[in-house]
Amino acid sequence: MLTSAAWFAAGLAALVLGAEVMVRGGTWIAARLGISQLIVGLTVVSIGTSMPELAVGVVSAAEGNGALAVGNITGTNVVNLLLVLGLSALLLPLAIELRTLRFELPVMAVAALLLWALAADGVLSRWDGAVLAICAIVYTVVLVAAARRESAQFTTELAATSFKPRTTDDRRAVTRYVAMTLGGIVVVVIGAEWLVDAAVDMARGFGVSDAFIGLTVVAIGTSAPELVTTVVSTLRKERDIAIGNLLGSSIYNLLLILGVTCLIPAHGLALPAALVRIDIPVMVAVALVCIPIFISGRRVSRAEGGAMVLAYLCFLAFVLVTQV
Repeated sequence: MLTSAAWFAAGLAALVLGAEVMVRGGTWIAARLGISQLIVGLTVVSIGTSMPELAVGVVSAAEGNGALAVGNITGTNVVNLLLVLGLSALLLPLAIELRTLRFELPVMAVAALLLWALAADGVLSRWDGAVLAICAIVYTVVLVAAARRESAQFTTELAATSFKPRTTDDRRAVTRYVAMTLGGIVVVVIGAEWLVDAAVDMARGFGVSDAFIGLTVVAIGTSAPELVTTVVSTLRKERDIAIGNLLGSSIYNLLLILGVTCLIPAHGLALPAALVRIDIPVMVAVALVCIPIFISGRRVSRAEGGAMVLAYLCFLAFVLVTQV
């Protein structure tokens, strides 16, 4: 058991470190392309901080452990929307942009409802995965197209010339940050394999379900990049990145990450009954509850942030009581 715990800690550390390096490299590249902070948060940073979930999902699916893969995504979104967002609002009330209310928030809610519908039969098939992945692609295309229309700085000329290395130092910088991005991905994948294997061993040792481990320990662990990114963005008052990262990560977790994960096993991911009847509906409810919270005054106050953190603690207690 101690050996499994040590491998779990090593895998988690690799996930956090790899995601951080990858996000730094990807964010620099995006900045050179002239992309706005909000779009960087919604795309590059969101996908980057979701890489641990993708790595865990792919490894779990390849090993035939659908409960851990889906439980991790479900638990991670609850962590992101209640714990991480709540803690961020406790540090400093979050102002919500109008475009977030009109686009990202509805997309997140629809994505959650879509997953619930697809999982109703207890299996997420390859066809279900294809539907989710296609929706992720459509979402990204619409997001980038809207950003290019809205941003006066993001012109065709800028997109064609800003990233072109002009000096030896520029070329070295490009090489360094591209290497950081690719190296971060490699570290994340290795860390995920360590973490998943250790988590399964720990679940068997404690006699709890794989879904429980995915919903709690693995979900909190793989949410570490989102937590770090959001808290740092909040303290630096880069609020657009904080909000964009959380909503974007939640959307990509449901569509891209879970979609790709479902494409791995030939017969899809078999889901435990408790995951379909309880945990996924809870995740959907959390996504829907965010709508009135965000709309009311177009901000998340400290009081609302505290209530969200309390709600997560209640969810965690519920999972402990019902699934251990």
